[in-house]
Amino acid sequence: MRRALDLAARAMNHATPNPRVGCVIAREGRILAKASRRPRVQPRRDRALLDARRNGHDLHGATAYVSLEPCSHFGRTPPCVTALIEARLARVVAAVEDPNPQVAGRGLEALRAGGIDVRCGLLEAEATEMNIGFFSRMNRGRPWVRVKIAASLDGRTALYNGVSQWITSDAARADSHAWRARACAILTGIGTVAADNPQLNVRLVQTTRQPLKVLVDSRLDVDPQAKLFDGSAVLVACAVDDPERVARLREVGVEVVTLPNEQGKVDLPALLKELARRGINEVHAEAGFKLTVRSCTRAASTSCSSTWRQC
Repeated sequence: MRRALDLAARAMNHATPNPRVGCVIAREGRILAKASRRPRVQPRRDRALLDARRNGHDLHGATAYVSLEPCSHFGRTPPCVTALIEARLARVVAAVEDPNPQVAGRGLEALRAGGIDVRCGLLEAEATEMNIGFFSRMNRGRPWVRVKIAASLDGRTALYNGVSQWITSDAARADSHAWRARACAILTGIGTVAADNPQLNVRLVQTTRQPLKVLVDSRLDVDPQAKLFDGSAVLVACAVDDPERVARLREVGVEVVTLPNEQGKVDLPALLKELARRGINEVHAEAGFKLTVRSCTRAASTSCSSTWRQC
C-alpha cells in the first residue's frame, strides 16, 4: 500500500479535478503490475491490468492494493470495479473509501458481490491526506485552502518602506512554487497585484499545467495589463456591477464573477463554493494581510488541520 501511495504522489500536480490514486497488483509477495493516474489517459487500475497482461502475468488469485476505493460508476471511462472483477482477482485492499457520492462504498460492495475479498482502511490517514482537497470538495462542498505567509521573526511581511520584493530565500521560493504546482488554483488580492505586479504562476519547478489564478478585486481596480494576465486562465471575483470594467478584462481573456456580500466585499464562502463547482480541490493563497486574515478566519471557523496550518 505504501508503494501505491508513492505512485499516487506522482500525480500530485496533474490529477485535478480527479483524486491522486495509485495501484499495485501483487501475488505471493511479487509485484505483477503498478500504475498511477496520468494526464488525460485511462484510469490507473485499468492501466495496471494492462501492464500485467503486457508482461504476460495471469492475475487470477492476485491482490490489488489501491490508495482509493475503485470507482463503480460510468464517468469518462467505464467502472474500475468491472475490470477488477473480470481479471479474477482474489482480493482488493483499499486505503480509504471514495467520498464521491457516486461511489461512497458502492465500489467495495460491487467487488464483494463479484466474489472478491475486500478490505478497507490500510494507511487510511495517509491516503486521506494525499487527497485532502478532493475530500474537502466532496464532503464540505468547497476546496481545501492553504495559506502561504512569509514573515520575519518579528512578524513583519515586508520592509517598513515597502521596497522589499522578497524576504525569503531561494529555497523557500522554490518550495512555494512546489505548493503552487500541486494546487488547482492560486488565490490573491488586488492589494498584492497593485503593489507587486506578480505573475503568480509556476516557474521554479516542473509542471504539466498552470493552476487557475483567482483574483479577489471587489471594485475591479486591476490594470488589464497586469502580469497576472499572462495568457493562463484567470478568474476575477468582484462585488460590483460594472459592465465597462468587465468588458475590459474580458478583452484580455479574463473571466469575471460577481459575488458581493453585505459589506460590499467579495463573499469568500460563495467564492469557495464556486471554485468547488468548477472542480477545484486545493487553493493556494498568496495574498496580503487583509485577504490572508479573511481567508484564514473563514476556513478556521469550520475546520483546520494541524499539518502546515492548512485550513
